[in-house]
Amino acid sequence: MSQEFKDRNGVEEGEASFAELFEQYSEGGGDTLNVGDKVSGTVIQVGENAIFVDTGTKLDGIVEREELLDDEGNCTVKEGDIVELYVVGNDSGGIKLSRALSGIGGLAMLEEAKAGALPVEGKVESTCKGGFNITLMQRRAFCPVSQIDNRFVENAEEYVGKTLEFLITKLEQHGRNIVVSRRALLEREAVESTATFVSETKVGDVVEGVVTRLAPFGAFVEIKPGLDGLVHISQLSHARVGHPEEAVSVGQRVSAKIVGIEQTDKPDKLKISLSMKELAQDPWDTLSATFAEGDKVTGKVVRLADFGAFVEIAPGVDGLVHVSEMSYTKRINKPADFVAEGQQVAVMIKSIDPDSRRISLSMKDAEGDPWMDAAEKYRAGQRVQGVVEKQEQFGIFIQLEPGITGLLPKSVIARSENPAPFEKLHSGDTVEVVIGEVKAAERKISLTTGDTREDGDWKQFAPKKQTAVSPSGMGMLGAKLQEALNKKK
Repeated sequence: MSQEFKDRNGVEEGEASFAELFEQYSEGGGDTLNVGDKVSGTVIQVGENAIFVDTGTKLDGIVEREELLDDEGNCTVKEGDIVELYVVGNDSGGIKLSRALSGIGGLAMLEEAKAGALPVEGKVESTCKGGFNITLMQRRAFCPVSQIDNRFVENAEEYVGKTLEFLITKLEQHGRNIVVSRRALLEREAVESTATFVSETKVGDVVEGVVTRLAPFGAFVEIKPGLDGLVHISQLSHARVGHPEEAVSVGQRVSAKIVGIEQTDKPDKLKISLSMKELAQDPWDTLSATFAEGDKVTGKVVRLADFGAFVEIAPGVDGLVHVSEMSYTKRINKPADFVAEGQQVAVMIKSIDPDSRRISLSMKDAEGDPWMDAAEKYRAGQRVQGVVEKQEQFGIFIQLEPGITGLLPKSVIARSENPAPFEKLHSGDTVEVVIGEVKAAERKISLTTGDTREDGDWKQFAPKKQTAVSPSGMGMLGAKLQEALNKKK
């Protein structure tokens, strides 16, 4: 045998390779895994009732298929996936794996679970003083309220009836005094999740998670076991959101973009800022295809200011209705006197500036300008009824219809044949007047009393007093003289 087939110790290459492999295989495992060990292995086969996992030892791991099904009964893993499970049994037939200990178990199994910090499955039966009654492996245990979760418990009843995983923290009196903690398990998982997250994730990545809690300032999303991120209320949607419950709900699965990662003093705590808004299409990008100047649309008042009201005409798209654009028919001093937040209103788009993201809106143009046909509706000499709005030194403002007010000047009243009824008018009184002159372009109508003329000589239009005359054409005095003369004759 030539030298090239021998190693430097005189051992043939093939023999050395086999020896090394056997040694590595033996050192890699055999039955070196113990109950309670956590195994990270590759799924090598998905069977009808069991799933086989490469444990890195001579023996494959076996986990019941039921443990890896979702709520709809679908298997959550496939060949090639990496799974993390706990060793719950070990014999020549294989290594039994599980997400946690469950079912019927003796005291020895509980002791092994405590010693190996192995999760034990338990059901929350009820609340009690200071915590919860837990049933695990047909034994009664106690979980302090502070240990049921790694966050503040607002409603203890929401945990009752749930089957959860716990760590045994106290096992005394031959199993008659058992104290468990779910918080310790969650914190342990959080440390592992945090380390994995930091090594695998960066700002800008898109993650999926489940909404676990809502607060006035945003929504908390669990993106890994024990690892939450916050979607601030301003990052939930392009639309204005008054409270997070308007955009998401607890238990909802969402996608979000990581916009910030900050390490804290605690190894299991990260400040992760998320944004759902950045994954949604910006409505301003398609605005020109949706809206145009002159369109009449319906929107919601989302904010009031001294100078006007902001109206949302589409999710994430607000426009301003200036106070001067609110009504033709009413004098508006404060927007809050005319509209309220949350109110649906009709508006007309006056202008769109996509570069500055500004839209000018008008409520009064959407309603219609009553002066548009005022010249046809009101003509000089026409008698109409109106309601007194207010009196000024120079005249009386009389509303002919909502949005159209005419002026009856004091100088016209003074030239009236009967000014007294007009001088006694008060706000809210109904009065009959005559249309004088209509200037629709200037939004002005002058009114008259109907018994005067503009030059002040109204008497020439007054009825003439008739003087009685005799058939002969003489006045009454002449007639009587004539009658007296006739009697003397």
